[in-house]
Amino acid sequence: METAETPVIPGRGVNLNAEEKEAVSCNGFEALYLAALDSDVTLITGVPGYPVTSLMELFLKTDNISTEMDKIPTKANNASTASHGPTYKARWLTNEKVALEIALGASVSGRRSLVIVKHVGMNLLSDPLITSVTHTTGAGLVIIAGDDPGVKGSQNEQDSRWYGRIAEVAVFDPIDPDAAYQTLRRAYELSEEIRAPVILRVTAGLEKTGGKILRLPPASAPHPMFDSSIWELRMVEKHQHFHSKAYPMLEAEAENTDLNEVREGTENRQKAEKIGIISSGFATSIIEDTLKKSGGYPGVSQLVLNLVNPLPLQKIGVFLKNNRRVLVVEESEPFIEEQIRIAGNVCGKKTGHLPYGQITPEDISFALEHIEEETPSIPVDSIRTGARKKDRASICDDCPYLPLYHFLRIPDVQIAGDMGCSVRSAPEPLAAVDVSFALGSAISVACGFEKKGIAVIGDFALAHSGILGLLNAASEGDEVLVLVLQNEVAAMTGGQKVPDLQKVVEAIVPDVSFFDLDSEEKKTTSGSGLSDLILEKLALPGISVIFIKGQCKKYY
Repeated sequence: METAETPVIPGRGVNLNAEEKEAVSCNGFEALYLAALDSDVTLITGVPGYPVTSLMELFLKTDNISTEMDKIPTKANNASTASHGPTYKARWLTNEKVALEIALGASVSGRRSLVIVKHVGMNLLSDPLITSVTHTTGAGLVIIAGDDPGVKGSQNEQDSRWYGRIAEVAVFDPIDPDAAYQTLRRAYELSEEIRAPVILRVTAGLEKTGGKILRLPPASAPHPMFDSSIWELRMVEKHQHFHSKAYPMLEAEAENTDLNEVREGTENRQKAEKIGIISSGFATSIIEDTLKKSGGYPGVSQLVLNLVNPLPLQKIGVFLKNNRRVLVVEESEPFIEEQIRIAGNVCGKKTGHLPYGQITPEDISFALEHIEEETPSIPVDSIRTGARKKDRASICDDCPYLPLYHFLRIPDVQIAGDMGCSVRSAPEPLAAVDVSFALGSAISVACGFEKKGIAVIGDFALAHSGILGLLNAASEGDEVLVLVLQNEVAAMTGGQKVPDLQKVVEAIVPDVSFFDLDSEEKKTTSGSGLSDLILEKLALPGISVIFIKGQCKKYY
């Protein structure tokens, strides 16, 4: 329980003296945590993964605890507000689609909810997301999507902002802690105004930014519930209704919000000096630091966007007319640049001034130095040639599954791995698995092999979506050997607990075996070792499953 005079962020004491009580110092993720508290969010669902695991853990540290927040200064006045004690429920789940569907259930019953996933999780939840927009929701529902520019902890480099265009929802891309707090507060209001979910995109960079936020008065219930009158419309009519009523509200929001602002450079700029930068998200912080340190671009004006879908096209149009050349700086894809490059004076990733993916200060300096060129005379990647290359992540030296990976180089047998630790066994020197596409995909991929092959899947991936592939394999009579690595934790995302699906699998597949790597003296019913057991099951027709138990030394 927090004290009345000291608002505390879980895991980080924020002690405010009398002079500092007008603002709270925090990083970007802590600002989102406080914004959710102040928005009266009662349900938080999340699926672990980089970079959002640390954000979800803030909520889990005070899960279901009434948090007392007294004497909170507001922008409306500097007086103390009444204490409030929001109570919420936060929980990890194994599947993003399920996480959103639970949140939708809360929304239609009048409870504000928050879904926290990484970018690849957006692929899973896109089905209910897109339908919910025209079907409509109730209380505010926000999805925080964690992107990974630079692919530090993911299987791909993906830009969640595109889901705003696909699903036709608002997308916020906050630049710093203050913007993070304000955008999440506004996202809940906007969600209820348009009766649809809102996406808020973050990256690891936002967590690293520090600053002070001034908290707004807390929101209070009741919040709207689902309006069943929408059923009077057919599906095609629902979509037409959305475009005639809801989407124009989003377009007006983008044009009029203070969250999208122009920051002018030096006054009385000459026409030849009129260089502008359009940016969103963490890249804006990199720009500001670069411009301050260099001091060589005092006349550069900036259009800073915290709301990126829909784009404020009128505001952007004016900015483009007022600047001779405009650089678009964004991570990871040219989301903004693609929509405005027809103007002709726009440069960025598409013109070779900036690299795709993560942006560095050196990238921005390079782009500004070559901004007069239609295409830089030297490749943008050349500025990175001297960068230190990081070693590829590999299997831990004390991993209990190392003997298995060494054995899996079986001649003429194709092996499908899964996202998780097993994917690290694909490169040499192990070369244990041949392919790996998505979390939970190994079983279905192996079912497509020409001959009976092997699917190596972790117990978290099995619970995530692999169980569906197993169900289909059993019902279709596919030829596959499934090796379930049962370490009972999500090892690559923080050691979250994994549900035990042994009995479920036994109900689906008749041939299920168990092998305990931590107790070599424990033999299977046939009395053979693990390698013999694998070869034995591989020779049998149909589907077989072997649960291979091993303790991850990182968490035990």
